[in-house]
Amino acid sequence: MNPQAKLISATSLLLGTSITISSNHWMMAWVGLEINTLAILPLISKSHHPRAIEASTKYFLTQAAASTLLLFSSMTNAWFSGQWDITQLTHPMSCMLLTTAISIKLGLVPFH
Repeated sequence: MNPQAKLISATSLLLGTSITISSNHWMMAWVGLEINTLAILPLISKSHHPRAIEASTKYFLTQAAASTLLLFSSMTNAWFSGQWDITQLTHPMSCMLLTTAISIKLGLVPFH
């Protein structure tokens, strides 16, 4: 991988992480998580081996499903409470869906 690609990938990882940490709105948190996902994919598939391509495809599909679950959680919370703010997560179903989505994104034990 050439140095410019490594720099762009590292910058994207830092940008996505900082956007996710500093966001107060669900959509910005989602954007930061997606930037992180898209920045990691070239690093996973760096070697052009079929297993690396398979691993990056599986990673992408798992992360896309978790992102969809996260957006569904935020929509459910907005539907029941009328709030799009991250700190106003009040509905129990939204809390459960958000916890599941974050667990999938982090790769915690039942979701790894």
